[in-house]
Amino acid sequence: MKRTCLIVDDSRTVRKFARRIMEGMNFDIEEAPDGAQALAECGRHMPDVILLDWNMPVMNGIEFLKRLRATESGKKPVVLFCTTEDSMERISEAIEQGANEYVMKPFDGEILASKLTLEGLL
Repeated sequence: MKRTCLIVDDSRTVRKFARRIMEGMNFDIEEAPDGAQALAECGRHMPDVILLDWNMPVMNGIEFLKRLRATESGKKPVVLFCTTEDSMERISEAIEQGANEYVMKPFDGEILASKLTLEGLL
């Protein structure tokens, strides 16, 4: 059975780019443009991996992560923050709230593959 990935980013271009990378690694993909829609998607089907942007309208990435991890099934997915936020405070906050890894934009397939390998998904 294929693993699943939810790409959460308000940029359609970033979602499309990440989709190509993850499909190339044999993941089935769902997308959401903000944290609120991502939570709804997780309620329907919890993915194996979530690629998560920080800065989005409606609900930002950190608020989504807090709400996700507060649910019983929300402890399961591997969450990779993929963002331009590069301060140590932001990175620390993301890890403290339950992110598994933190990737700076722009990222590529090699970077994502290395993070997913560390998490045992490749």
